[in-house]
Amino acid sequence: MPNAHKPTASRYSPRMDPDLITRDHVLKALRQLDRSDAKPAASTVYDLVYRGRRYPPRAVVQLAFRLATGDSGAAWPLPAGAPTNAVLERLDFTVATKRPTLANSPLDGDVAAQHEMQQLYTGRPSEGPGRAAIAQEPGAAYESGGIQPYGMAEALREVFVAEEKLADALTALRRRRNLVLQGPPGTGKTFLARRLAWLLLGATDAARIELVQFHPSYSYEDFVQGFRPDAKGRFLLTPGVLLDVCRRAQADPARPYVLLIDELNRGNLSRIFGELLLLLEADKRGPAHAVRLPYAAATEARFFVPENVYFIGTMNTADRSLAPLDYALRRRFAFVPMQPEFGVLFQALLAGQGVPPPVIERLVGRLTELNQTIADDPDLGPGYRIGHSYFCQPPAGSEDAEHWLRLILEQEIAPLLDEYWLDQPGKAAAQRRRLLS
Repeated sequence: MPNAHKPTASRYSPRMDPDLITRDHVLKALRQLDRSDAKPAASTVYDLVYRGRRYPPRAVVQLAFRLATGDSGAAWPLPAGAPTNAVLERLDFTVATKRPTLANSPLDGDVAAQHEMQQLYTGRPSEGPGRAAIAQEPGAAYESGGIQPYGMAEALREVFVAEEKLADALTALRRRRNLVLQGPPGTGKTFLARRLAWLLLGATDAARIELVQFHPSYSYEDFVQGFRPDAKGRFLLTPGVLLDVCRRAQADPARPYVLLIDELNRGNLSRIFGELLLLLEADKRGPAHAVRLPYAAATEARFFVPENVYFIGTMNTADRSLAPLDYALRRRFAFVPMQPEFGVLFQALLAGQGVPPPVIERLVGRLTELNQTIADDPDLGPGYRIGHSYFCQPPAGSEDAEHWLRLILEQEIAPLLDEYWLDQPGKAAAQRRRLLS
């Protein structure tokens, strides 16, 4: 028997590569586990958290690996714990330590019982004879739709911006890598910011776009890096959203990544960005300009912003609570002004959704007149005009259009006028009467 001692072929080669699995394989595995009557054994230390539910990471990856290889008997080649968790985190899944229970409680140390008690935290519907779920967390629409190609033709069907202006904004984003859309309330700044990101990516790829909103309490520790408590009450050095995006982009240098910053000027920008103001410049990207972060150890690698990371911010020009934008930050961004758009494209949108011509004429006439009054006011100016996005979702039936317009004017526009002319109540009342007459 010349081959008696010949070793059998390893199950790990050549198709046993952990990188075979993708995010779609993991999502399919989660759906199979949700539908299956036989639930996997609870994990002891870590949970994969997805849509409010918790799963044992190794069991999920094992099933995903079999789906990827097409082999129902394939064994996941990595050990449980950090190696398996790293694969899931690389695919943008959250792995968390299990929720602790009170010491000396009846559940202390009982992992299986803890797994059952997780339903109290996640809001999963109760299951059992005669008990139907009365509520369920809705799914995310962008996941069900998948990634779709996105180009200038798709963008022009969605926004009220001329093709030349849209192309110029995209050119500025590519040149400076940092862009701010600024304008009055309701001019579709955040809506356009996401469409510009899709144009840059060439697809509606949510995995390469991150959105954050600044506010007065937002800090460097939230944005870049800081100490935060974990599930056991320990304070650990945790990366913020900027570091997370930059690390993902660094691992995928051939494709662009976009960080959307909504309400950019509502935060304390010097406090939030810190020394990273230097790294935002288009010619200061890459490892040659890396800096040491304040919280990082001397032995850690220095931080830099990859060349494939782009920033798109939005600014409301009508918020009196905001200080002027820091000049050091202003010179690192290209700025695109946003205007109220009540022209032909806007009117065609309303007509296409069944709004009667008299209602469209009244809406456009009243808002155009009001915006001219606001722009001519020396205490306000063009930055306080009313935008079109208040009116972009008309009712389905034309018979409800008059009522829909009246409610928006009474409940949303009129209170804004009271704020604009807070110290001139007579003028505010006169403009309200003209608007609602």
